[in-house]
Amino acid sequence: MITLTEQASRKVKEMLAAENNPNLFLRVGVRPGGCSGFTYGMGWDQEMKEGDHTFEQDGIKIVVDKDSYLYIEGTRIDYKESLMGGGFSIDNPNAVASCGCGASFRTALAEGKPEKCDE
Repeated sequence: MITLTEQASRKVKEMLAAENNPNLFLRVGVRPGGCSGFTYGMGWDQEMKEGDHTFEQDGIKIVVDKDSYLYIEGTRIDYKESLMGGGFSIDNPNAVASCGCGASFRTALAEGKPEKCDE
């Protein structure tokens, strides 16, 4: 299961409302890359794919493709505001290592495809 904190849920609802499309849902996934091997991705989608895992929280439909789900099951997504702006953060219990900015990770069972870090 993928969960959103109260703050993340509020922000996602706000962003969904701005899209003005009732067919959209939040798609969360990973792809090979980043400093540690996998990078997170979040965005709007309206097409389901075979094998997708779906969750609903606070009226928000969350969808994860079957391959990504192996690496992010149990993940908690938060949203924080700061003086420098706001952003989503991901707490992935499957990650055994991550880069300094928290945007990429690897798990105990998969290294992904690490890329040169541009920090």
